[in-house]
This record gives sequence, structure tokens and C-alpha cells, in this order.
Amino acid sequence: MEAKLWEPNPGKQLEKQVGEQVYLRIPVKTKVIGATDEITDVAREYVAPLLEPDDVVVVSEKVVAITQGRFYHVDEVKPSLLARFLSRFVYNSPHGANLRCPKAMELTLREVGRLRVLVAAIVGGIGKLFGIRGLFYRICGPKARSVDGAWEGTIPPYQKCIVLAPENPGAVAERLSAALQCQAAVIDANDLGVDILGLSPGGMDADLLVEIMRDNPLGQSAEQTPFGIIRLAREEQAEVGWSAS
Repeated sequence: MEAKLWEPNPGKQLEKQVGEQVYLRIPVKTKVIGATDEITDVAREYVAPLLEPDDVVVVSEKVVAITQGRFYHVDEVKPSLLARFLSRFVYNSPHGANLRCPKAMELTLREVGRLRVLVAAIVGGIGKLFGIRGLFYRICGPKARSVDGAWEGTIPPYQKCIVLAPENPGAVAERLSAALQCQAAVIDANDLGVDILGLSPGGMDADLLVEIMRDNPLGQSAEQTPFGIIRLAREEQAEVGWSAS
């Protein structure tokens, strides 16, 4: 078979060593995916032709949510006074939009529930006094962690949209696994960390998957690579960064 040179996304690396193993994290570029697309159809078109035995496919939670219609244009959202107040205490991350945006906080209040968010904010504030961070998101759960606020760095036309967490990510991972005949996972990855939202039964160990994807090789801006293929590198691949195709 002809050898193909896989290109990592800008600022990222194709290879990642975890323990004694080296893994390739192959970004898969697709069309701009919209609410009328079915995620498994997109995977069959763009990902399936590239797969080899024992590959693992990962997909961004954001694109899954978009295919489910779980996003709002910023003009559709009117933040409440509570959302405006709570958003002032959120860390302003340089890695993209988050709940610092009052409109994103408003949607989080609707998704998670006002009482739970209030409790999380109080406990999170107390935790910060003792140097403990992240309690707010631990209490609110993945629906809060996965809310993506509008950000100019996002690929058009979604730079003016707030995207919620996907519904039933575990079921989505199962459907992708069945469609592609390989292990699959729905992940929420950014330059701060990785959450595994859904993993097909019998799939790769979640902790190992987090380590492999920790540096966010799919990117979080305009890369247009919502899918990735994880492949155990052969010795010659680990040395020169290429994969047989």
C-alpha cells in the first residue's frame, strides 16, 4: 500500500508517547457539519476510508451537539440578572469562551438547574479560599463543563453560537462504533483538559484515552477536524510520523 504522510494540526504533534507505547492521533478533516447532518453518516464518509484494524475513533462533543441542534445564536439568549452576576466570578480562560459569558451562564442555568448552579457557585467560592479549584464544575457536572460560549476563533458559522453538551453521548459512541466497526468515544477536549463523555462498550480505557488526547490534538479553533483516529504506532511510524494508507 502507498504510504501517506499524516499532517498534525498547527501547533500540535501527531505522536504521543504514553508509557512505553507511542500513539498516532490522526486528525480527520470534514466538511462544515450542521444540524441537518447525521453524525454516523459523516463518519462513514470521512473516517471509515482511513481506518485500519484496532483503530479508535474520537469525535468532538461540540460537533455531536451541533448535529443534535443543541446550539443557540447569541441573539437568541437573554441573560438573567443571576446569570450576569454568577458569570463575573468565572475564570476568564485564554483558551476560548466559557461561562464567563453571561449568555453561556444563562443556558447553563437552564440546563443544570438554578439551585444546583447556585450551590456549586457557593461551594466553589469557598473552595477557592482554601486553594481548591474546579469544585463548581464538579458539582454542576459535564453539562456545565461542555458548554462552549461564542468565540471568534471558532469555525464559521458557529463563532456567534453557544453550543451545549450533547445528549446521550454514550449512545452516540455506540452508534459510531457500530457504523465504523471499531471502538469510538465522544470527548470534550480543550487546551485545559479532556473529559470522556461517551465510550463504546469494551472500548479503550478512559484514563488511557485522556492521556493520549491530553494536549488536544484536534484543536479547538478553525481546524475543521472534529474526528480523530487513534492508532498504535509501529516502530517506523513512531520514528518518522507516517502511516500506511
